[in-house]
Amino acid sequence: MEEEADTGVPSRVERKALQKAKILQRETERKIFRLVGSVLKKPESERSEEEAAVLLLHRGTVEELCKRQVRRNVLKRKQEEVFDEADELRSKVRWLAAAVKQAKHLVVYTGAGISTAASIPDYRGPNGVWTLLQKGRSISSSDLSKAEPTLTHMCVRMLRKEKLLQHVVSQNCDGLHLRSGLPRHALSELHGNMFIEVCTSCSPVKEYVRLFDVTERTSLHRHMTGRRCSHCGSELRDTIVHFGERGTLEQPLNWKGAAEAAETADVILCLGTSLKVLKKYACLWCMNKPASKRPKLYIVNLQWTPKDDLAALKINGKCDDVMRLLMEELNIQVPGYDRAKDPVFSLAVPLRQEEVDSHTREVIARLDVQEDCVPDSGEQAEEATAVQGGWFGRGYGKGRRKKKKKDA
Repeated sequence: MEEEADTGVPSRVERKALQKAKILQRETERKIFRLVGSVLKKPESERSEEEAAVLLLHRGTVEELCKRQVRRNVLKRKQEEVFDEADELRSKVRWLAAAVKQAKHLVVYTGAGISTAASIPDYRGPNGVWTLLQKGRSISSSDLSKAEPTLTHMCVRMLRKEKLLQHVVSQNCDGLHLRSGLPRHALSELHGNMFIEVCTSCSPVKEYVRLFDVTERTSLHRHMTGRRCSHCGSELRDTIVHFGERGTLEQPLNWKGAAEAAETADVILCLGTSLKVLKKYACLWCMNKPASKRPKLYIVNLQWTPKDDLAALKINGKCDDVMRLLMEELNIQVPGYDRAKDPVFSLAVPLRQEEVDSHTREVIARLDVQEDCVPDSGEQAEEATAVQGGWFGRGYGKGRRKKKKKDA
């Protein structure tokens, strides 16, 4: 004991006493917070003298709880969906149409909001993936291969065809921009494409476009699809960039194309993206330029975005509604999606005979071709309908469970 006192190291008893004191202090603070919180919930006219005295005694706690309430109210307001009135919406779209006509280099940034019309859930909307998970609710499983390009996808393609649009930068992994007919060189899929798997052992990287979702077996930090390269025999991996990962593949991410497009852009149109992820990519916003020389920003979203205050125009409306009005103002006819002309069929690499049973996801088929890609047994077919792993399976988790290290 004397040695411990000489070295200045607290004894075991002292350490336990200190730890116990900290626990008791935290518990006391919790009780005070609960007490003050219950008093603050009451109208001021209904508070007793004792309760008023409690608030005076714990002014610091009152201030902290008030600050927390303000933060909650701000967050709630940002999550609310706001719709412009019909007349205001048309007026804003006319403003946007004028900007599109005058733009020398228009670039479009797209997010999950442009695919909700295809029954693909977004992330931060009232029924979005992140929103439901944060509330402790479950999310429904579905095979996203069944989705088809929406009106917005087809409008974006027509803007490119009419030479009004130079490049599209998308956060979506659903492959719908590619399937709409948008040229690949005009597209950057920053978070990957669910229909593409690649061999990174080949140089250059060999790409395999498939007619089904290749992410069935993949998830966060686990990207091998279970198939192998027909050229070198190495394992193939998906192209998905999950939350917390850094994407390095040239295609389909095409960061070079995205950065070059942003550098030359004079107008950026953001469709259906919360911008909470895109805002972190400085190269997409020309932040190295003076504010007066950066591209003019136009945003179409129902919710608040961190770029609203910097935007030349914020349109609160659904992407399909806004784009329909925009194409009317520009006098551009928009064709519907035609599966027979879907580029994915010409780009797709067929599976080898030994790989036919390497997945259970539904295969995209031409309208005149019937392909039975689901197992025959009812039990197996039922299992195939629930998405397990991949882009919208286990991979959507914001983190992964830490493995416990076992001592050797």
